[in-house]
Amino acid sequence: MAEVVFQQVSKRYGPVQVLQALDLAVRDREFLVLVGPSGCGKSTALRLVAGLDEVSGGTIAIAGRVVNDLPPRERDVAMVFQSYALYPHLRVYDNLAYALRLRHLPKDEIDRRVRDAARSLGIEALLERKPRELSGGQRQRVALGRAIVREPQVFLMDEPLSNLDAQLRVQTRAELIRLHDRLRATVLYVTHDQVEAMTMGDRLAVLNAGVLQQLDTPEGVYERPANLFVARFIGSPAMNILPARLEAADGALDAVVAGQRLRLPPEQAAAARTAPTADVLLGIRPEHLTLADAASPPDATLSARVELVERLGNELFVYLDAEGSPLTARLPADSPITRGDVVQLAVDRARLHLFDPASERALTPDS
Repeated sequence: MAEVVFQQVSKRYGPVQVLQALDLAVRDREFLVLVGPSGCGKSTALRLVAGLDEVSGGTIAIAGRVVNDLPPRERDVAMVFQSYALYPHLRVYDNLAYALRLRHLPKDEIDRRVRDAARSLGIEALLERKPRELSGGQRQRVALGRAIVREPQVFLMDEPLSNLDAQLRVQTRAELIRLHDRLRATVLYVTHDQVEAMTMGDRLAVLNAGVLQQLDTPEGVYERPANLFVARFIGSPAMNILPARLEAADGALDAVVAGQRLRLPPEQAAAARTAPTADVLLGIRPEHLTLADAASPPDATLSARVELVERLGNELFVYLDAEGSPLTARLPADSPITRGDVVQLAVDRARLHLFDPASERALTPDS
């Protein structure tokens, strides 16, 4: 079993607290993504597992063994860096074989592992080249191959795709997913790119300011954000967050937003009733706003003025103002909408999110 367990792990650099009491278990053979903004502590967590930095508090265990005091070479992990970190004077073959030679493996075993890794990554034709003769995508594959040949218990990947162009990033993402499916290794992957996080991870661990905000599947994080930070960070364009006031009406519960009333459906009303005050923050994702038509209920629409329209080929990002509250809508490319229009937006009320303004935590019926 190659489970990686953080137990109350903290890390300080002088007076700066980078990680705070991190509790996190990466399951055996799981592809877990650590995601968050720059400086949130995600790369530090990876370096602590690798043994490149020492923990300030707590323990890290790999396959049931606490590794706090073990040197990196005894942890049976392989790390892929953002910068590739290839030896420029060595051939690709020798870059792949380097760590195996340090371990004094038999020559035929080294050759087998190098050629197997090269075959799996499609770089067999590059084995005699030097890194300077490779493209960025090819160098990244070599860096991955250098980790694969070691056959570690755990792969650690620190933003390995960030230096690639957009098209190559998509291609390499797919290759990494296929590679994980084949190797069934435990992977701890760090990124600030939420598209990578959402498409690659079995689960996401969202970090901010050294604190774990939420651990869930990509769908769970997207559909049920635990707090305002997660709601705003996951999703592009970001979730709309609007101040609202709860008011009872006709035996139901309304959210008054920008001077307009939205009738809350039962589940959202049950969540709203757990709010400590009548003032809440209401969240709605841009894709859950559409142009209203004659069939749209009046208590499920918002009026807003169009400030800007971004045309992206297959869709529009529309930026609006609702009585001083900014809104973003994600609409079909053929939507009849232009700057300056005052439009009625139909709100998918079943997809509303409610947050407590003081704690910034999501309000749920079970709170």
